[in-house]
Amino acid sequence: MKKILIVEGNLKDENLNFSRAGIQTHTESLIESLNYFNKKLELDIINPSSDENIDIIKDKLIMYDGLIWGGSSLNIYNNTIEIKKQIDFMKECQKKVKNILAICWGMQVAVTAAGGEVKKSDKPHIGIANEISINKTGLMHQIYKGKDKKFNSPAFNFDEVVTLPDNAICLASNKINKIQSLFFEVNKTKVLGLQYHPEIKYEKMIRLIEFRKKKLIEVRKVFKDEMEIEKHISIIKNEILLSKKETRMIELKNWLNQLN
Repeated sequence: MKKILIVEGNLKDENLNFSRAGIQTHTESLIESLNYFNKKLELDIINPSSDENIDIIKDKLIMYDGLIWGGSSLNIYNNTIEIKKQIDFMKECQKKVKNILAICWGMQVAVTAAGGEVKKSDKPHIGIANEISINKTGLMHQIYKGKDKKFNSPAFNFDEVVTLPDNAICLASNKINKIQSLFFEVNKTKVLGLQYHPEIKYEKMIRLIEFRKKKLIEVRKVFKDEMEIEKHISIIKNEILLSKKETRMIELKNWLNQLN
């Protein structure tokens, strides 16, 4: 039985907001998707920003076959105490865990911990990333086995990787983010990063857009008004009709299959 550590990237308050709105936390979404492929995984959960047993977990990191670090509403360049705790914990994970799958925020934390750089993107992904293109290197990587060379995916990010860590390679890109996925090794740890969310349903992305509607208009200024948001949601609803669950999540399946 494979033993996997799941790292929750959101703060407790944000997860409480999700629960009150009837939205799965990112960890809950991830567990549901993992169970779709393998119900016999042994899963532990840690929140480096708030859990008091973090030092105990650090001492036990070597016992995990893999680690999955999920999404968050945080921005890495804000450099708060909670974010610093996550970066420090990622550095420990990069010393002791053989296989890390870092998703969206998780990728940004992994890159920062390894010496790369993340900045605010000129344009965000709101619920969907269109036309992600796998490059020649990516097509040879195990993570994309069975994946279409060009695909759409659930995604929600305002930031992007602008400087890769040493020896890192880009595997896929699209018009908005040059680094949609990457791979690097540090301290013999294999780190696979995805800027998008294969583990999250489009339906949840729509719920998140509706949940953040006011902020997206007034603070983020991504949309002019609610009518523009509804038009965007209709695009995502159409993608639901076109997408297939197994194909959407195949990166998760491939990562699980390569654990040793």
